[in-house]
Amino acid sequence: MDSPADIQIVRTVADLRSCVHNWRRSGETIALVPTMGALHAGHLQLVQHAQTQADRIVVSVFVNPTQFGPNEDFAVYPRDEAGDTTKLSALGCDLMFVPPVEEMYPPEALTRVSVPSLGDLLEGEFRPGFFTGVATVVCKLLLQALPDVTVFGEKDYQQLLVVRRMVADLWIPTRIEGAPTVREADGLALSSRNAYLSAEERSIAPTLNRTLCQIAADVTTGADPIVRGELGAADLLRAGFTVVDYVTVRDAETLLPWSGPARPGRVLAAARLGKTRLIDNIPLP
Repeated sequence: MDSPADIQIVRTVADLRSCVHNWRRSGETIALVPTMGALHAGHLQLVQHAQTQADRIVVSVFVNPTQFGPNEDFAVYPRDEAGDTTKLSALGCDLMFVPPVEEMYPPEALTRVSVPSLGDLLEGEFRPGFFTGVATVVCKLLLQALPDVTVFGEKDYQQLLVVRRMVADLWIPTRIEGAPTVREADGLALSSRNAYLSAEERSIAPTLNRTLCQIAADVTTGADPIVRGELGAADLLRAGFTVVDYVTVRDAETLLPWSGPARPGRVLAAARLGKTRLIDNIPLP
């Protein structure tokens, strides 16, 4: 067990459970914030939200290999444990759980967790197996830490829905909290992958959020959601995005096509800008 500054760092499930057990014996509640590290202001806001929900805060930092496809960026995904430690220490976070891959996925491990239908839409269509990797690692983290509350950001909106469904279906005793997306002043959603953007690409990137906001406004005043999504995709390509995976208006609870004002709606998009894949979403008013 490492203890730099005023934050504990543990790397094994046994040490994590020991810390959590001691807190529970003292009557304290626990919140978990799962991350893949390279922490930015969006992550830190999740931690601050967690601090309003529980006595003790655990932040997991684990770049999960099972949610990356064979041609994706697992090997080069940003990693900065020292910087993450400094940022979390400054917030008064209690513990970082930084397991190696072999701790989370021992060679003999066979089990995977999937959430069919909900996990097969949108991101699941373009990143096959992605949500099986997400659901598996989150299920492991929840059972390892047994938090009272777990905080995710709404930027990864489909992930939030998949995790909520998994927790409900498996009766995992934690409350899932969604925190609003944190954005730059120009509207770009904060993401560790934003570091991949060139200066020119960074100037184009806010078009994604502006396009979603316009679609939401148009659909709310009667525009056809399917046609408006197609037009939004064309707008992104004209702005300089190289590939648009989807721009769509969906039911905010099921991610099926939005059926109209009687149901809550969400505008979601995923598009590539050069080599960087950006996702974003906003609620319909």
